[in-house]
Amino acid sequence: MKLDSKYFDRIRTRRKREQETDRSVTTCQWDGCDKPGIHRAPVGRNAEGQFFLFCFEHVKEYNKGYNYFSGLSDGEIARYQKEAVTGHRPTWTVGVNKAARSGPMHADVRAGTSTRFKDPFGFVQNGRDRGPRFQQHSRKLKTLEAKAFDTMGLGANATAAEIKARYKELVKKHHPDANGGDRGSEERFRAVIQAYQLLKQGGFC
Repeated sequence: MKLDSKYFDRIRTRRKREQETDRSVTTCQWDGCDKPGIHRAPVGRNAEGQFFLFCFEHVKEYNKGYNYFSGLSDGEIARYQKEAVTGHRPTWTVGVNKAARSGPMHADVRAGTSTRFKDPFGFVQNGRDRGPRFQQHSRKLKTLEAKAFDTMGLGANATAAEIKARYKELVKKHHPDANGGDRGSEERFRAVIQAYQLLKQGGFC
């Protein structure tokens, strides 16, 4: 529609006239006041979308004493505020409704006790049976962690058991008592201990 259309001008003019007519006819709904009521004030709870029309002075007076929760107990107010977070729509925790029990987020499925959930690629694992698929992925190591693995002669995907076994092997091999006090062996011994402690602090073993 063009801005200079006669229909466009007629719509605008008609709306403006209706507003002026409403404002001139409606008087303030405050008892004993005959001023124009052009300011809206909410009626209250359980009457959403309904408004009183007051003049400027009386709408200020009305708003001072307005309380949407008037007549409600503290418990009812708290419940209303909690339900307002979700827009007063029903909610439930994961796994409560019947349809969610077969979902991948249900506790039984995550624990591996559900027979409804199929996992052909091994993406879901429980704490008792850690499949090799997840241990094959390369870890993102920090510089010191990568150096510690290199010191112990292990790859980044080494398991905790492999790290501990390698540590015991290197400690026996490079212990000063087993090498007659050799300086090179002693430095290697210290480097292995430091590397193992770093990996232990990082949760690798």
